[in-house]
Amino acid sequence: MALRKCLTILHVVTAVYGGMVVHESRSAAPSGFVSQGPAPSNEMLILCVALTSNNLEQKLMSVSTPGNSEFRQWLSMDEVKAFVEPSPETVAVFTSFSSANGLKPTVISPNGDWVSITFPVSQANELFEVFAHPSMTNTITRTLPVSLPSELVGHVEVIHLTTAFVGPNVRGGPVSSNFDTEVVPESCNSTVPTGVITPTCLQDLYLIPKTHATEKGNSLLVTAYEEQFSQRADLAAFLQLLRPDIPPTTTFTLLSVDGGVGPQNLSEAGTEASLDIQYTTGIATEVPIDFLSNGAADFPTSLKVCNGYMALTSRGVSVVWRGHHDTLAVCNDTVFIPVFPAVCPLITAVGSTQGFAPEHAINFPGGGFSNFFPRPSYQDERICAPTFAGIIALINDRLIAARKPVLGFLNPFLYSRASKAFTDITIGHNPGFICPASSVAFDAAVGWDALSRSPTSVNPPLASIDKMQRVSAHRVAAALL
Repeated sequence: MALRKCLTILHVVTAVYGGMVVHESRSAAPSGFVSQGPAPSNEMLILCVALTSNNLEQKLMSVSTPGNSEFRQWLSMDEVKAFVEPSPETVAVFTSFSSANGLKPTVISPNGDWVSITFPVSQANELFEVFAHPSMTNTITRTLPVSLPSELVGHVEVIHLTTAFVGPNVRGGPVSSNFDTEVVPESCNSTVPTGVITPTCLQDLYLIPKTHATEKGNSLLVTAYEEQFSQRADLAAFLQLLRPDIPPTTTFTLLSVDGGVGPQNLSEAGTEASLDIQYTTGIATEVPIDFLSNGAADFPTSLKVCNGYMALTSRGVSVVWRGHHDTLAVCNDTVFIPVFPAVCPLITAVGSTQGFAPEHAINFPGGGFSNFFPRPSYQDERICAPTFAGIIALINDRLIAARKPVLGFLNPFLYSRASKAFTDITIGHNPGFICPASSVAFDAAVGWDALSRSPTSVNPPLASIDKMQRVSAHRVAAALL
């Protein structure tokens, strides 16, 4: 098999543990996936198990919700670890189960909440099958039902990747728009290059500070997956053309995880990764930028990954993710597939708009609702990711300079105190890249809607939202808390 496989406990030999409880199941494989028959009995499976952690979410809500006595008292690494690591009881139960069944788990995470076990299909059961998809060059081994020994219920949170079917990605090209040149900043009437939204246009349109950041304790991390690589030469050319006030020698620091690389050959350049770096650098002026290249092909199950983001945001890190991808399984279908990680309520997903006067919700964001996670408490009352992340980095720079806590987890703040800083998007329809405009989709409307969610910034400037004054974003340090 070409894919690395993290599969299941399932009916692993349970000579000591008898009762089984269904942990997860699906009635059939998704559309397009066809079974090729049983998996070979000698195929080796890598079982990845997430052990249950303590409840960090309640603490995160306390430190990130305006008005709470703990607001923005972000946790230390040791405090987060105490929440994330499994309890001694959970470790003992899982260790006992593994020993009784001849399994040798290996801890694969710093906090001990992820373990892996390697074993052949023959040691599991007959339920593994090989699946193929016409748009994929490789096959995957999966099973539809997943069961746990009753003794492990409550101690195992995630089993990776038994019932997950990851299909081919659909990518679209750049979107151009016609602008009403009479009601937009002059800097948005771009002629070099024509029709491109430039950093200067965004600065003028959303009142983003143009002064350079100064705090070295502040930084912005851009992540890349699916062999997307950012090019230093492209960044230099971008700055020379669109931000000539920033030295073209300005670059990013390459970080790597799971064998990630950063080739600088133009033939391997990634459009999305390069744009992410260019616009974060072009907006967050002089904020140190790191680029994280991820070499892993697979990701753990949604719930555990979301919990990982929760651990990160509880430290005071703002996690911003692009939300604009297709959500329909088929153009004539009525089932909307949640896009991860945008559905995770513990990160901030940012969609896009197109045009001016008025702005329209772009036609391909993933709107709708999560069928994995319940509605978080901050939604009870009700820009593209690189640009928005750049704005947050600039605000954090001024907060650090004023010796104040950084913004951290944004959502409770955005849905309450900051809600009036945004403009309502009322026009738009999102059938996606490959479906006709008449396809079933979500529409923008007055107030909250499933397409645009919270509206676009900024009115008054986002930098002044804590005091709700129509002041320039340049005065953010004085206006925020």
